[in-house]
Amino acid sequence: MRRRSVQRVKRSQRGQRSQRGQHGAALLIAMIIVTLIATLASAMVWQQWRAVQVEAAERARVQSAWILSGALDWARLILREDGRSGGADHLGEPWATPLAEARLSSFLAADKSNTDDAPEAFLSGSITDAQSRYNLRNLVEAGQVVAVEQAALQRLFESIAVAPGVAGRIAAGLANALGASAPSAKTGTSAGTSTGSADTGAPLLPQSVAQLTWLGVDEATVRLIAPYVVLLPVRTTVNINTAPAQVLAAVIDKLDPGGAERLVQARLRSPFDTLEKAQPLLGSGIVLDAQRVGVSSSYFELRGRLRLADKVLEERSLVERRGLEIIPLQRQRESLREVGG
Repeated sequence: MRRRSVQRVKRSQRGQRSQRGQHGAALLIAMIIVTLIATLASAMVWQQWRAVQVEAAERARVQSAWILSGALDWARLILREDGRSGGADHLGEPWATPLAEARLSSFLAADKSNTDDAPEAFLSGSITDAQSRYNLRNLVEAGQVVAVEQAALQRLFESIAVAPGVAGRIAAGLANALGASAPSAKTGTSAGTSTGSADTGAPLLPQSVAQLTWLGVDEATVRLIAPYVVLLPVRTTVNINTAPAQVLAAVIDKLDPGGAERLVQARLRSPFDTLEKAQPLLGSGIVLDAQRVGVSSSYFELRGRLRLADKVLEERSLVERRGLEIIPLQRQRESLREVGG
């Protein structure tokens, strides 16, 4: 009897241990399932949040692009109206007045007294005369570097402290990119300024000043010369009504920096309608060449900046004015970025 009682006690203990083991396994499985469900739910929530963020960013980008396109059309309208009036182009005209940052929603709201819920969108921009800068395309004609133009570019670079040899490098690089080698010393240009050669192949033809790095110009130099040079599709004159003194002194032979500054001060009082009106302000022996300078412009650079909440989008466009037609030639847009980024 005692033996059977002991056996029953042992079987009971084994059953209790088995039940506790099963309960522990069930609890472990339940915890694993809960963890898995929580992980999947978190992943789904994150994916949904990410999708919302991507959609919001894309919507902001599209809205910004449309607004900047409207700003470009507005600038083209101003240039068209200026072309309708004709005459010389100068810094006293409406197109030369920059648009200060203004809250766009204030103009778009139907009820201007209730704009608190409107998006924080601010638009600013400017129009600049591309022919106020030296056109690097003037350096090459008929596949050859023009010696007088290279000399002008060299004077310009000396006045803004650009390293020697950069003017020759740009001239030779553009000549090579246009499918011809740089001229020899017989044309008045030093053969030592050439950086391209037949065995290395011609470099790509830059379409903007920023792309001069293709010709071996370092980025620091590009930033330094950007306010004074431009790269247009064809040869152009420099507008004496808009060009800075450094550019005027470079393109007008024998004109010193003091004389260039006098021209700048004189045009502030009264812009030049013709080259003949500017001629008396120059010293003896200085003649304005109508092939190199003028008083009107056909190429303009439009810049627009949109600040939408904490994001900024900028766009630069190069346009050509042909009569009353404004033709976009280049359009460069920076990615939407954080303010201050």
